[in-house]
Amino acid sequence: MIRRAMAGRGVGLGEFRWRGQEITRFEGFSDAVLGFAVTLLVVSLEVPRTFTELMAGMRGFAAFAICFATLIHVWYLQYVFFRRYALQDRVTILLNATLLFVVLFYVYPLKFLFRLMVDQFTGVPLVVVRGDGHAEPVIEAAQAPALMLIYGAGFVAVFLIFALLFQHAYRKRKELDLNAIEAFDTRFSVRHMLLSAAVGTFSMALRSVGSSVTR
Repeated sequence: MIRRAMAGRGVGLGEFRWRGQEITRFEGFSDAVLGFAVTLLVVSLEVPRTFTELMAGMRGFAAFAICFATLIHVWYLQYVFFRRYALQDRVTILLNATLLFVVLFYVYPLKFLFRLMVDQFTGVPLVVVRGDGHAEPVIEAAQAPALMLIYGAGFVAVFLIFALLFQHAYRKRKELDLNAIEAFDTRFSVRHMLLSAAVGTFSMALRSVGSSVTR
């Protein structure tokens, strides 16, 4: 298992004493959920029957890579949290379950957004041809702000949950026997996650103001 191999090599240790040596059942469940999320990102589960279908699928590679990297980042943050604090109480389980729910819920919006961005950058026509031959735009100009707000909400939610997780670990610093450096790093992690969430919130606010001005 990747978690066990990384833990054995001390990946992500930093200034922390390793507390989570064993992989918990919830971590195993998290790996399964995130693995399922990656499966949902796959362009197509069917083997291409023609070269044209193969090339159509390859066009989604860049968007898949970006989404995959995003999920790996979420997975790594969770891995570091469990290795540093090894918390398995109700609050931790509830927050992590909420995190997994948000990740699964936002897989398709994430895939849609980055596929749209890559297609637009590479000059791929942003239209979908229906079975009856009718061409429909992938997204209307008026729908773009709503898409960014949906993505922004997911971004903010993920980092707010991580901020709550690290804050919960900081509240238990005496129980976890965190030294001064570990406590400082934990507070820094809380602030870092809140800053990321604030950036997402600010971007959403700008998008909302911009869309209202252009109406």
